[in-house]
Amino acid sequence: MVSYRSSMQIVGDLLTATEESGQAGIKTTILITKANLSHPRLTKLLSNLTGTGLINKIEFDGKYTFVITTKGRQYLESYVKFSNIAQSFGLEL
Repeated sequence: MVSYRSSMQIVGDLLTATEESGQAGIKTTILITKANLSHPRLTKLLSNLTGTGLINKIEFDGKYTFVITTKGRQYLESYVKFSNIAQSFGLEL
């Protein structure tokens, strides 16, 4: 049986990968690999995340780098706590 990730899990994966990259940020190609997403899907999600202020998009020489914001860190922390509680009750997000 194939288990698909929910949108919340994908956002959690994106924020985790972005946070792990630190202040240097993470480039699109690496984010595609770490989050296991197609480029069109990643582009759509990053647009939503930058629009809500969870991630900052920095352009340099025509290339983009993404850095997690304070708001993004707070969201990720809450998501991890909630996910752990749900798993302790045998629930999946």
